[in-house]
Amino acid sequence: MLDIDGHRVEARWWGDDSSDHPVLVLLHEGLGCVDLWKDFPRQLAEKLSCRVFAYSRLGYGKSDACPLPRPVTFMHKEAREFLPRVLAAAGITSHILLGHSDGGSIALIYAATAPEGLKAVITEAAHVFCESLTLESIAQAKVAYEKGDLKPRLEKYHGPNTENAFRGWNDVWLNPKFASWNIRELLPDIGVPVLAIQGREDPYGTLDQITAVEGAIPHCTTAILDHCGHAPHVQAPKQTMESITRFLGPPGRH
Repeated sequence: MLDIDGHRVEARWWGDDSSDHPVLVLLHEGLGCVDLWKDFPRQLAEKLSCRVFAYSRLGYGKSDACPLPRPVTFMHKEAREFLPRVLAAAGITSHILLGHSDGGSIALIYAATAPEGLKAVITEAAHVFCESLTLESIAQAKVAYEKGDLKPRLEKYHGPNTENAFRGWNDVWLNPKFASWNIRELLPDIGVPVLAIQGREDPYGTLDQITAVEGAIPHCTTAILDHCGHAPHVQAPKQTMESITRFLGPPGRH
């Protein structure tokens, strides 16, 4: 546990303590947490010969709960205020971000602030603007949570935080004000290399998302994965790992 402004934040490390390569920092999706990364962090640490760090944002996993409802600007707050405090508490200086879904959006917002020590960004299924497809899928998730088996499946990972995690994510995305949420104007401010990964069958976003990222960031590489939905590292693990290792190159290149 890290102490961030009096709040307990769940965190975990993988990899060799002696590595002097940039730390790969994982930012989870809107319903994710440390445990939901499963074996992916260990695989990254071994493949890239680097240290990997992940944490559960407040309201998720074993971290402390957070006040609800979340503001429409919650991802900006996570990127500009909370993430820098987590990195400082963990003693992380040189780093690469890998963010999934909401975590990818947070990574892009953070990168746009030109933070010292950031070497590159990798996104999986990041959102840069709100789409009707996204809102339809999030509305379906609400039905699955209230009437299906989504709640007990999430309880395995979030425990007492389950309601906080789901409502914090679902309610803010379905807030009518969120329909105008957009971070495209921030993308040109990103000065580090970016790899944007997205599944061609992603039910939470069209390929317009990855096109917007590619068009706005000069040093952007994209990977569109066939037969893959919203979680590339789960649904297309081989292609995702190949894309990441090809982007980062030999250990220490960044």
